[in-house]
Amino acid sequence: MAITKEAVIEALKHVDDPDLHKDLVSLNMIEDVQVDGNKVKFTLVLTTPACPMKGKMKQDCIDAIHQMIDKDADVEVVLTSKVTSVRKVDAEQLKGVKNIIAIASGKGGVGKSTVAANLAIALHKAGAKVGLIDADIYGPSIPIMFDVVNEHPKVEEVNGKTHLLPVEKYGIKLLSIGFFVDPEKALVWRGPMASNALLQLFNDSEWGELDYLVIDLPPGTGDIHLTLAQSIPVTGIAIVTTPQEVALADARKALSMFNTEQIRVPILGLIENMSYFTPAELPENKYYIFGKEGGRRLAAESRVAFLGEIPLVQSVCESGDKGSPIALEEDSPISKAFAMLAESISQQIAIRNAVQEAMTGM
Repeated sequence: MAITKEAVIEALKHVDDPDLHKDLVSLNMIEDVQVDGNKVKFTLVLTTPACPMKGKMKQDCIDAIHQMIDKDADVEVVLTSKVTSVRKVDAEQLKGVKNIIAIASGKGGVGKSTVAANLAIALHKAGAKVGLIDADIYGPSIPIMFDVVNEHPKVEEVNGKTHLLPVEKYGIKLLSIGFFVDPEKALVWRGPMASNALLQLFNDSEWGELDYLVIDLPPGTGDIHLTLAQSIPVTGIAIVTTPQEVALADARKALSMFNTEQIRVPILGLIENMSYFTPAELPENKYYIFGKEGGRRLAAESRVAFLGEIPLVQSVCESGDKGSPIALEEDSPISKAFAMLAESISQQIAIRNAVQEAMTGM
């Protein structure tokens, strides 16, 4: 029996997106179906380039055609992506930005900025367009981590209004309060001044088209977080902790704050940093010096996703100090950990966007 385009589409209706639990055809994830004799070719459009299930989905498509049409069919699946968004990307505020990811922590010293910087790199390496805002007003560290301490954003006039143009490094668009203050001097600002400065980074900047804008928040819970939640259309918050109880206690407070009625920002999940120590000379060994799986337990207790664990490796700190985030490395265990984190976060965003779109479309 000859293979037809209609038969291919019908077979693919039996393949579901593992996260969205709907078939690929009804989700408009199948495009450009071509049939030439025994050869079948089509495009599978993923909801994010960092999709962790892309291998399974591709194989499921091939299996469906072999099982339902012709076991000898020569099937080629072309993978591409269109990052989903539920916000109006043509809105005046953050025009062109599809999703906004805030990285928070209940306390300082848990590696929040390191996670934010390397997450941005990992998302970019996966194929996404990424920006990063250093909103840690009192301790901006992103300029050091990206080796752009002496850089200054350019400005341009658009319709009589001055816009900041982010600095670009390693393919990431960057803005930080650190670009505008003396790095040798302490920043002594009251809450309202800090909040206004932060809003300027968001509202007076020209980001262009971005799939993800990552925000490195200050540690703790305070005015900056309240301003962000009430003024910026954040897609979701990811909270960074370490395994020991003192850090988990503060992470609980952060989870509680973002869940209050006054703020109510979606929680994407929990990230456990410094999960275990792995010596460079013994890369297969894991030493749980701060406790084991505390973040995973807190995520289960709080009914949020556990987004991943990042090992404690000396080169993480060294690479940040040198201005070259470790996620830039190829095939190292730590860069793979950040790649998996990027997959988990983008997966949670795609699920959230699909649920919200279904609710508003009802």
